[in-house]
Parts: sequence; C-alpha cells; structure tokens
Amino acid sequence: MKVLFLGDIVGRSGREALNKHLHKINFDNQIDFTIVNGENAAGGFGITEKICGELYNAGANAITTGNHLWDQKEISKYIEKDNRLLKPYNSAEGTPGVGYNIFKTENDEKIIVINLIGNVFMKTNDNPFSKIDELMNKLKNEKEVKFIFVDFHAEATSEKVAMGHHLNGRVTAVVGTHQHIPTADACILSGGTAYQTDAGMCGDYDSVIGMDKQPILDRFRGNEPKNRFTPALGEATICGVIVESYSDSYRAKSIIPIKVGGVLGQ
Repeated sequence: MKVLFLGDIVGRSGREALNKHLHKINFDNQIDFTIVNGENAAGGFGITEKICGELYNAGANAITTGNHLWDQKEISKYIEKDNRLLKPYNSAEGTPGVGYNIFKTENDEKIIVINLIGNVFMKTNDNPFSKIDELMNKLKNEKEVKFIFVDFHAEATSEKVAMGHHLNGRVTAVVGTHQHIPTADACILSGGTAYQTDAGMCGDYDSVIGMDKQPILDRFRGNEPKNRFTPALGEATICGVIVESYSDSYRAKSIIPIKVGGVLGQ
C-alpha cells in the first residue's frame, strides 16, 4: 500500500496548493490513501467544517491535528460527527472526537491512522507513550491490517525520535508534525518502521514557519509587533512523505520525502 502524508497545512496558501496539486500527486504516485495535518488550515489557527470539506474535495482521505485543533470554536461540535477528522489520541479524557480510526482504501485494504501529541514544550496531555501502548494492545486483534500510520505532533525532536524507536516494528510509519520544517532523516528503522522527525508544512516558506515575517521579526528584535500574526500568502510548498508497505505485512518498504511548488519545490 502507498500512503501519502502531508505536514501542517498553513492558511489559505497551503489550502490553495492542495487544490492545485494534490489530485495530480495522488495520481502520479499511485497513492492508495492520503492523510493531511489540518490544524493550521484556518488562518494558521485551527480548522473548520468548511475547510475539512475543501481538503476532502482536494483529495485527502483523513485529517490529523494537534495543539491548535480547538482554536475555532465550531470544531468541538463538528468533530463529533466527522470520524475522518482526528484529535490527538492522548488528549484529556472527555475531549470530543476520536484519536484514531480504521479506514479502507478503494482496493478494500485496511489502514489504521493514529494521531498523538507530545508533552515536551507543549501543553501537557496524557502520556503519549503509555497511551499508544494501550491502543496497540487494543488493536492487536484487528485482522488483515495493511498499514498503521502515526502522526506524532510534537515540539521536541528528542521526543519524536524516542516515539519512533518506541513503535519500531509495531507500526508502518511514525512521522512528526508541528515544527513546519522538513527534516532530512527519513529512514526505515531496524524493525521495519518508516520514520521522519518532521514532514514540514504545506505553506509559504518565504516566511517564519508559515507566518508573515515582519511581526515575528519585530518581536525577535525586541519591538512590539505592529500587526497580528497572520499566514504568509505567497506560493506554498507542499511537503510530506510517501510511505509504501510490503504487500504481505504492514512493515515499511520505503519512505520518500516530497516537496512540490513554492520556494522548496524549485
């Protein structure tokens, strides 16, 4: 099975890039299932029902999220009726929505998508390592699973690397999000799990991690920003990975980073 995963979609620029390129990327690479992280899709902060519809129409099959999921108030009600939109599985008990789901591709093959969030330098959630162990135990009786994908939305690279090793041999892929910068460490770990510390973002890289440069430069220079933080609106680069699993197991065969359009895609 071939799975495409795209990092954090940042604002209008990121959404427009998906509308422009995603169907072609899926077709050209014979993608069986597409996952995108949408937590920054609404002006850089959160996601809405309308935007979820746009992402599905653009070619996404499932949407993962992270710490900005709840920035748009409407999402709390919407997420309860859309099981393709995932919250971090280790969110506090009672949080609406689901943190994983079992999907089927058009070829009727089974894929499990799991969303986790880190605790280092982030607002504290339940321990992602113990929660994923609970979930893996719960899923062990699932039959004929062809792919298990984990989006680990975390700030610290060490926490992400640790999660990759923690799940090595138990899932097909662990790919990080949140930092918005694609890392150069895509690999297959010793147990057959594909790993990359951060997929990067789908946004304008002539920016500071997707946001307009000037207000952020003002703050770093010690000045009061004159304008609020808003997404940069130049041409976005679509960043992510394509992971292929073996036909007879959910071990990873390959992981290939992709960059399409914008500054990084040149």
